[in-house]
Amino acid sequence: MHHDQSVPRPQLSDDHAAATARRLIEDAYRPPAPAPTSYRDTTPLPHTGPTPPVPQPGRPPMTQHATDISGVLLAAGIASVPVGGSVSLVLWTAGQTDPLALAVICAAPVALLAALSRVVKRAKEAREAAPPVIHQHYEGTVHQDHSSYTTETRGLIARTANDNRR
Repeated sequence: MHHDQSVPRPQLSDDHAAATARRLIEDAYRPPAPAPTSYRDTTPLPHTGPTPPVPQPGRPPMTQHATDISGVLLAAGIASVPVGGSVSLVLWTAGQTDPLALAVICAAPVALLAALSRVVKRAKEAREAAPPVIHQHYEGTVHQDHSSYTTETRGLIARTANDNRR
């Protein structure tokens, strides 16, 4: 025999029900407590331990200058592969060529670069040797101002102090 008896529930007032609903919604949308992202172990470390030093993998320790030079050497070595391959291909295809003609072909780019560098050097010397020609035509009273302005900026937050000398 089944009796459909419901448990009597206490009746809530509208204000109390709204406050309960508001609290439940705020609890649902509240962000979780932040998890710790770091931990500092304050126990003192021993000065020496029983483990001997072990060579580390990778390049051996060296100065910064030696590291820079070794990087440049590695890059130059890798860059020489395509150049050497192309020279080998040219020499292989030109196997039946006259050695004098081959020497002229190989020396032509070097001679061209040397000639271009001489031309650029002479043009630069000529430009520096000749003073600029300035034509100035004045009418009426002319006043020339020979003021000199020295600016010095100092500090973490830049402060400019102008020294106006006349």
